[in-house]
Amino acid sequence: MDKSIDPRQDFYRYAVGNWLKNNPVPPDKSSWGAFDELREWNLRLLREIAEDCAKKVAIKGSAEQLVGDFYKSGFTKNRESAKFGVIEDLWELALSLSTKRELAERVAKLHKAGVRVFFSCFSRADKKNSSVYALYLVQGGLSLPDRDYYLKHAFSELKKEYKAHVQRMFELKGLPQVEARNYALKVVELETKLASSSRTRAELRDQERNYNRFELSMLSRYSTLDFESYFDALGIRADYAIVGQPEFFDALNKIEDLEGVRAYLAWHVLHSYAPFLHREVEKEHFEFFQRKLLGQQKQEARWKSVIETIDESIGEALGKLYVERYFPKEAREKMEQLVRDLLSVFRDRLLTLSWMSEATRKEALKKFERLRIKIGHPEKFRDYTGLEISPSDYAGNVRRSIEFEVKRQMLRVGKEVDRSEWFMTPPTVNAYFSPTDNEIVFPAGILQPPFFDFKADDAVNYGAIGAVIGHEITHGYDDQGRRFDHEGNLRDWWTPEDAKEFGKRAAAVVKLYSSQEVLPGFFINGELTLGENIADIGGLSIAYEALQRRLKKESRKRLIDGLTQEQRFFISYAQIWRQNMREEELKRRLTIDPHSPARYRATLPAVNHPAFDLAFPSNEKTEKPRIQIW
Repeated sequence: MDKSIDPRQDFYRYAVGNWLKNNPVPPDKSSWGAFDELREWNLRLLREIAEDCAKKVAIKGSAEQLVGDFYKSGFTKNRESAKFGVIEDLWELALSLSTKRELAERVAKLHKAGVRVFFSCFSRADKKNSSVYALYLVQGGLSLPDRDYYLKHAFSELKKEYKAHVQRMFELKGLPQVEARNYALKVVELETKLASSSRTRAELRDQERNYNRFELSMLSRYSTLDFESYFDALGIRADYAIVGQPEFFDALNKIEDLEGVRAYLAWHVLHSYAPFLHREVEKEHFEFFQRKLLGQQKQEARWKSVIETIDESIGEALGKLYVERYFPKEAREKMEQLVRDLLSVFRDRLLTLSWMSEATRKEALKKFERLRIKIGHPEKFRDYTGLEISPSDYAGNVRRSIEFEVKRQMLRVGKEVDRSEWFMTPPTVNAYFSPTDNEIVFPAGILQPPFFDFKADDAVNYGAIGAVIGHEITHGYDDQGRRFDHEGNLRDWWTPEDAKEFGKRAAAVVKLYSSQEVLPGFFINGELTLGENIADIGGLSIAYEALQRRLKKESRKRLIDGLTQEQRFFISYAQIWRQNMREEELKRRLTIDPHSPARYRATLPAVNHPAFDLAFPSNEKTEKPRIQIW
């Protein structure tokens, strides 16, 4: 804290000012904050596990064998000597394309290997029939973070740097300079066309507009990509697909330049595997995508990137070992109490909300009663039977892990949804709400200080993890979450009058956040961040009331360090958002991130709450408008 600052003038600097001064962004990071500190701590715990596993002779197929051999493979000499060996077949597949008729099958083979060209294909619960897995086809195929990087003048210099990087990568693969330059030009031209046909990030939040059910016969309109051949090559058996953005696929259907397509496919083979190949290629990838794009000054230690890759590839094998060693049952028990307290508050608000009609309230309560809570880790961990992990083939391990996951997703299309599945691994420092499952999920990774400490003061816990819990509960009723019913289906269960009332309040949130200029000429996108902002405002409000009920129940009103419970609550909330960030990364986040920057997450929900003025009183008597939806 910086107690020399008036909390009414700059609450963020008051709560975290000294931390901001004393914790610059490390050279191997693009940002540094509470989440990053805990992720770094978890990486060290996971390293201990991986190194222990690497020393053992474990049963083949066990979590210990998978993790230990994957970890060893990241440091072998073979990683250097193999060069491009693991992707040579994919490279040839891309450059030998001779007719449009071959394109669909080749795209499928590239997708199977994790090369994300043109679009994304995956299986998830059908948003209008959440009990079964559906196949989704959505826009994609860009290497830069967002369409804006190709289309907006603010990123024009970075786009030039990107083209030069693509050329250097082609030269590292062995192409002559002139050919590499021509290929790089064609890659950027094609990706710019894809970008101009892509929906904006804010548009991608519209659940209804992004749900377009196509029977298989309807996909025949896309003749350039013969989806029948594509599905056969991936082993997909589906009666229909959900096409997210039909106009994107319409534009994709008009691509004619086969030389450009070959260059584009070959580039994405290189780009997808660059972080896992020999140092020369890994370094060139870093120089553009971390240093120039994010402002990161140096590469992180190899052990960190290897651990992160293992978590992304076989995260539930690593997570199983993590929770066995580091997740105490006391943490789960205390967390369950916090969740019950927050749920009780939210239920009461649904019962008493003045602007909601009884018809909508009935449906809202039905959804609430069906909300499921997951804490710590899955009840059953993913089965990796059949996945080959070698102690001497790092890039190959990555590829086989991707192929294993793609096959798993494709085989389940049309089958019943597994409600026990998690979308984050146990060591993840985050939490989420799943609208199709109507559940909130808190991995073990985030259930540690500074977010949660089962031995800590209630005010601190309710201000930190309590607000996170409230945030995830509120997501079920934010501008998009509210569109899903109690069974997780995308269905309008609101009366027109109630939807209009909600819209008025949501518009006030958009206006407030859109008015915040973060950097000269760079404002928060209030439409893009609306759901997260609603969840932040609601989460803090619910957590505050839950704390008051807990304090009343236990009759405790005490000062710690001269601070009241209410003051400690707001300070704890602000402190979980402490963060320094490089300007390049901040611009990227403002472009693509549905979350507002940390300073605004810390302050706007807090100063918006009526109790903030009571906790930090001022001599000035000014009335200010309050935004409250839930």
